[in-house]
Amino acid sequence: MSSIPSTDAEWAALISNVRERVPDRCLSQPTIPLQVPRMIDHTLLKKPIEPDQIDTLCQEAIEHEFASVCIWPEYVSRAAAILHNTPKIGVACVVGFPEGTGDTAEKVKEAQEAVFQGATELDMVINWPKLKMGEYTSVYDDILAVRNAAPSPTIIKCILEASQLSKDEVIAGTTICCMAQVDFVKTSTGFNGPGANVNQVNVMRLTAKACGNNDIQIKASGGIRTVHDCMRMIKVGATRIGTSAGVQIVRDLDEGEILEQGASHSVT
Repeated sequence: MSSIPSTDAEWAALISNVRERVPDRCLSQPTIPLQVPRMIDHTLLKKPIEPDQIDTLCQEAIEHEFASVCIWPEYVSRAAAILHNTPKIGVACVVGFPEGTGDTAEKVKEAQEAVFQGATELDMVINWPKLKMGEYTSVYDDILAVRNAAPSPTIIKCILEASQLSKDEVIAGTTICCMAQVDFVKTSTGFNGPGANVNQVNVMRLTAKACGNNDIQIKASGGIRTVHDCMRMIKVGATRIGTSAGVQIVRDLDEGEILEQGASHSVT
């Protein structure tokens, strides 16, 4: 990748260059893996939440071998204690959630405290209103501060809140995330407008490729409640699925149907 821009004008030029390299449509489609449960972040963010719901969430994650549980900061230590002996299941904590407009210092504090309590993954909301205003340097600095506060092996997922962005703004947000060396770009919080759609996921994947970042992954989240929803997102490039319906999705899974759906559903 190119050097990090130092002004909003330099960011705009870089983003424009990336945008010119992003195809108008999907040119190739990822192979759908058979281990779909390992792609699911088992999510519980709708409040109010009772502590025993966290216990159930973690037990379901263990039973179905989900990728992680995704929870509010105040429940991280409880989940980390339950999942202590199952290191393959991550503890994902939201940061700056759901607005994304809080001070960077507050996001850094949330991130550091979450990691201290046992979080292995952080789902942070970028300052998408600033992205819309073209304040790219500020958006980058905000993301980078959290990345530096929680370096690898902590996984950082940046939520764009794509339902509030144009296609060009999704490209801009994805480009900035790639430059900040985060692990995932994520579509939505699920708290602000419609959730994920396949076009957003596709644009994110193609943008990451145009940036030359082959390591960054895509998480689709928000409104994904069925096997059909899940397969459509995976088909266009999502490698993580954030959903509160993970148990039902797994129960409905049939490997033969997965392959059939993967071959038949087109991107719209």
